[in-house]
Amino acid sequence: MRIISGIFTFSMIIIFMAMVSGHAETLGTASFYGKELKGSRTANGERFNPAELTAAHRSLPFGTKLRVTNLENHKSVVVRVTDRGPHKRGRMIDLSYGAAKAVGMLKTGTAKVSVARIATPSSASANSDAQLQLPPRRR
Repeated sequence: MRIISGIFTFSMIIIFMAMVSGHAETLGTASFYGKELKGSRTANGERFNPAELTAAHRSLPFGTKLRVTNLENHKSVVVRVTDRGPHKRGRMIDLSYGAAKAVGMLKTGTAKVSVARIATPSSASANSDAQLQLPPRRR
């Protein structure tokens, strides 16, 4: 029993250290949104370009850079969070068309992926997300 407790404690320390250092990985399902949304505004206010390497995540700050790896073929891509989503249950991240192409998931539409945070925006830019002023909508 004492050995199991020691192994558990050691494992928790390793997981905590990985999270603090920013290298924790999360496993889940990715989907992608395609060319039909080209030019639409993303949640951070910029125009969506399907060829760019961007992603939608429910809670990470805009500008966060993530390494997304397709667990089936081990292809990976670095994306920048620019939007909120995915809005479908069971999905962890939505990739742009360009990012989905880079990891080889265009034919399947979804893929089991590993997502690792590799860079977080500075606190100055993170604070500006909350105060983002969008231009007026054209009618």
